[in-house]
This record gives sequence, C-alpha cells and structure tokens, in this order.
Amino acid sequence: MVADSILLEDVYAALLTGQVLEDYPEHRRGACCLIGGRDRTGRPVHVVCTTAQPLLIIITVYEPKPPKWPTPEKRSEKS
Repeated sequence: MVADSILLEDVYAALLTGQVLEDYPEHRRGACCLIGGRDRTGRPVHVVCTTAQPLLIIITVYEPKPPKWPTPEKRSEKS
C-alpha cells in the first residue's frame, strides 16, 4: 500500500466497487481471493484477502501495472 500510495479509504472503495478476479480456495496459506476495484479517484486497485474466515483479513494491496497486468482485470499470460 505504501509503495503505491494507497490509503485505507482507497482499499474500502476498491472493495465496495470491486469484483472477484481470481479465487484461490486451495492456497497453501489458506483460502483467499483477488478483488479488482477502483479507489476514490477511479484508479485500479487490487486487494488480496481471505475467504475462509468470518472476518475479512486483507493480505496485500497494490496497483496493477504492466507487464504483469496489461489491463487491471487481465493478468499477462506470462505471469
């Protein structure tokens, strides 16, 4: 979050506007998913969070950028 200057309010906005882009039910550290949404200014933000807990736990937050993310919703085939 710090590296991409993403504030907690931006995370909330991304979660409220987002959709599940990828689901990892068998992840070695526990079930989680990748949510793609938009911050308060419309900038794309990705939030990885748990799905197996009754409480939402945010694992990481970042701004999706090329080359790994050609578009905010599509991962590069080489990733």
